[in-house]
Order: sequence, then structure tokens, then C-alpha cells
Amino acid sequence: MKKHYDVTKFEKVAQDLFDYDIDALSRKYRDHALKGEWHGYRKLHIQADWLLIYQLNNDELTLTLTRTGSHDDLF
Repeated sequence: MKKHYDVTKFEKVAQDLFDYDIDALSRKYRDHALKGEWHGYRKLHIQADWLLIYQLNNDELTLTLTRTGSHDDLF
């Protein structure tokens, strides 16, 4: 990962996504649905300016980790 991100924080988020506790994801990582050209994707904050965009397929545990980086990197 570029910018020397702490991979252990990413691993923790990945585990929380695997457990899929949407309330915890919303509270801990400000998880929310995206709009516009990113409709169908979700975004959460691993850290203040380290974001993860992901997609869930049909409310099943098929997780597509799409992009990660700072807000400026992604948008």
C-alpha cells in the first residue's frame, strides 16, 4: 500500500466487513452508500483521510474492495 498506511487497520476493517455488522460499520467507520456515478457502492473511513470504497452484491457476502486511498486520490 502506498503512503505507508497501517495495514493492520485495513485488516481490522476487512474483518468488520466480513462480520457485516452495519451498525458497527456506520459508527466506527462512517460507512455510507455513495451516489451519482458511484451509485451501488459504499464508502467508509479507515482513518480520517484513508477511505475504502466497496460493493456488496445482493446483500450476500460477496465483497468487492474497489479502491482505497485519500479523498483526493479517490474523487
